[in-house]
Amino acid sequence: MSERRAKAATSGKPRVLLLNKPYGVLSQFTDKGTEGSARATLSDYVNVPGVYPAGRLDRDSEGLLVLTDDGALQARISNPRFKLTKTYLVQVEGEPDVTQIEALRRGVTLKDGPTRPAKAEEIAAPDLWPRDPPVRFRKSVPDRWLRLTISEGRNRQVRRMTAHVGLPCLRLIRWSVGGWSLDNVAPGHWIEATPDGAT
Repeated sequence: MSERRAKAATSGKPRVLLLNKPYGVLSQFTDKGTEGSARATLSDYVNVPGVYPAGRLDRDSEGLLVLTDDGALQARISNPRFKLTKTYLVQVEGEPDVTQIEALRRGVTLKDGPTRPAKAEEIAAPDLWPRDPPVRFRKSVPDRWLRLTISEGRNRQVRRMTAHVGLPCLRLIRWSVGGWSLDNVAPGHWIEATPDGAT
């Protein structure tokens, strides 16, 4: 049994942390990139021993990252076979039409195969924290926001899905994973939660 599984088993209560990961932060505690680089990691924001991210969130994406000290719970959150839903707020370049939204709902075929059907809808611009650095806009091209819920987690999947239907992603925020959400969690901060969000 691994150290983190043993720790969770002896305590009886897995620890679950909900971090609002800022833009530009790696979803790991150490930077294994180029020597001498100074990229931000989870260790800059979470000083809790024994917890590890359940799944990943790209460096250029923001939002909810779930961390836990329980290996079984970590697998349940991150493994696509459990079909735990993840909801994203996606700022896209262009004005979505019915055909594009319907394509996302049906599922699109990417290079690594067809995606599962998703929940997709256009929403009003949400009241969010400013991104650092700011999103670069083209004045001649409008932008809109989508709410997209998927039940799998391929590499850069949401970005690839919106690009596939002709809506390049400008900003991507993971808002919820299963029953956990970013409600009242400021960027760069975390709160403790209960494990029942994975049910």
